[in-house]
Amino acid sequence: MLEKSERPWGRYQVLQESPTYKVKSIHVLPGKRVSYQRHQKRSEHWYITDGSGEATLDGEVIQVSRGSIITVPQGAAHRISNTGDVELIFIEVQTGSYFGEDDIERIEDDFGR
Repeated sequence: MLEKSERPWGRYQVLQESPTYKVKSIHVLPGKRVSYQRHQKRSEHWYITDGSGEATLDGEVIQVSRGSIITVPQGAAHRISNTGDVELIFIEVQTGSYFGEDDIERIEDDFGR
């Protein structure tokens, strides 16, 4: 069975994984945001499917809504925030050499992690 995880900001579910990629469905609750973070071994591609919010990429804030696509290069600092009143949902496609949760370097986190 593929991984599912509840988080203080919402939840994610792994949809598919292989040695060269991982695909997740990520749901961010209204008013919440994930940690500002970076990864050394993977890049991410976000496909926004519902809701609206702000993506921060190396300090630049980008408005996102259904249909937006954000590319997060390997090593770039990034976060996504839900600024709307419904769940912000996006599909995240990770590519690189390693996809473990321990390849997260948290720069800032609302939940003290």
